[in-house]
Amino acid sequence: MQWSQELRKTLEKTFQRSPALFSVSALHLSVRHRSLEPENLQKNWLREFYQVVHAHKPHFMALHCQEFGGKNYEASMSHVDKFVKELLSSDAMKDYNRARVYLDENYKSQEHFTALGSFYFLHESLKNIYQFDFKAKKYKKVTGKEIYSDTLESTPMLEKEKFPQDYFPECKWSRKGFIRTRWCITDCAFDLVNIHLFHDASNLIAWETSPSVYSGIRHKALGYVLDRIIDQRFEKVSYFVFGDFNFRLDAKAVVETLCAKATMQTIRAADTNEVVKLIFRESDNDRKVMLQLEKKLFDYFNQDVFRDNNGTALLEFDRELSVFKDRLYELDISFPPSYPYSEDSSQGRQYMNTRCPAWCDRILMSHSAKELILKAENDEKIVIYDHIGPNVCMGDHKPVFLSFRIAAGAGKRCLQSEKIFRETTL
Repeated sequence: MQWSQELRKTLEKTFQRSPALFSVSALHLSVRHRSLEPENLQKNWLREFYQVVHAHKPHFMALHCQEFGGKNYEASMSHVDKFVKELLSSDAMKDYNRARVYLDENYKSQEHFTALGSFYFLHESLKNIYQFDFKAKKYKKVTGKEIYSDTLESTPMLEKEKFPQDYFPECKWSRKGFIRTRWCITDCAFDLVNIHLFHDASNLIAWETSPSVYSGIRHKALGYVLDRIIDQRFEKVSYFVFGDFNFRLDAKAVVETLCAKATMQTIRAADTNEVVKLIFRESDNDRKVMLQLEKKLFDYFNQDVFRDNNGTALLEFDRELSVFKDRLYELDISFPPSYPYSEDSSQGRQYMNTRCPAWCDRILMSHSAKELILKAENDEKIVIYDHIGPNVCMGDHKPVFLSFRIAAGAGKRCLQSEKIFRETTL
C-alpha cells in the first residue's frame, strides 16, 4: 500500500510521540545433551534473554517456546516450573505487571500434546490491553498474572491444535502443532501464532529430491495453519506466526554446491542394500573427505561456511518460504543459521554435525501486519530482527527475536490494508 510522503511523515511523527514497543521471540527450551545440566541452560538462557529485554525495553512482549520439556517432559516438569517461576518473578521483569502464560503440559494425551508454551508480558505503562475470547467472540481487558496449563483445549482465550498423524506418518508420536491468541493494542487487533512444524527425519531422504519430501510436509502443515487463522469463524485480522518452522536449506542444492568438485562414494547396508552413508571426497588433494552424510549425520569439513558473514551466502538455498510469498512476509535475515548448535556448554558458536545448519526459527507476518512497522525519519535502528546469545550455549536452537514499535493509528491502517490486500488477491 502506497502512502503519500506527507502522510507518512505525519504518521512517523505520531509514532515518535507515542512509542508502543512490541517485541517477540521464538525459542526452544529442551535439553537433550546429558553434559548440559538444565539449571545451567536456564541460567544462561535467562541471562541472555534479560539482556535483550533491558536493551529494547518492550512494552508488550510475546515469548513462544517449542519442545517445552520435549520427549522427557515428565522428568523435566520441575525444570519447566522453575523456569516459569523465575521468569514471572525476576527483577528484570518487575515492570511487567500483567502476564498470560499458556503451557501445554498434558503430555499423557497423545492426541493433543504439543509441548508448546506461550508467554505474554505487558509493561505497567501500557494501558487498555485486551485479549480475545474465542468462545464468547469478544475482547476482555487483561489484568493481573495468570497461568494456564494441563488441558488448554478448554481455555477460551486461545486456539490450540495438533497436526493430524497422517501429516507425518514417519513419527509415531509427533508433538507438532500450533497455539493462537488474539490481542488488541492501541486499537490494533492481531493474532500471535506459536508454531512447530515437522523436522527432516533423514538427511539421506532430504538429499534425494529438490525440494525434499519433508519440505512438502511442512508446506502442507503451514498452509493448514494459515487457512485456519483466516477462515470464516472470526473477523480477519493481521497476524504474526513465529516459532520453529523447521525450514531447511535445499539439501540437494547445498551438497551439489559445497561438493561441486567432489566424487561421491555410496555405502549400502549388507542385508537390505539400503543406502546408509554417502562420502564426498575431493578429486585431488589426496582425496580428502569433504562431507559425510548419514540419516542423522551431516559432517562437513569446514563449518566456517555457515558462520562467515552470518552464513548469508547460503540464504539462496533457503527456499521453503517462497511458496508463501503472497501470504507471508519476513524481514531480511542477518543472523547465522539458528540450528543445530552444540549443546556443549563450552561451544556456544559451534554447530553439531547432525544436520545441515539452517534458519529453522523464524518470525513471519501477514502482509497487512507490515503496516504496524514504521521506519523512523533518522538513522536510528528501531526495527531489529536478530538472534539471542550468539556466543553462549542456549541449547540446540538459538532464540530469535523481532523488536519494533507500533504507531498510533496503526490499527486503522492495518485493517484497511488487510481489506485491500484480500480484495486484490482474490
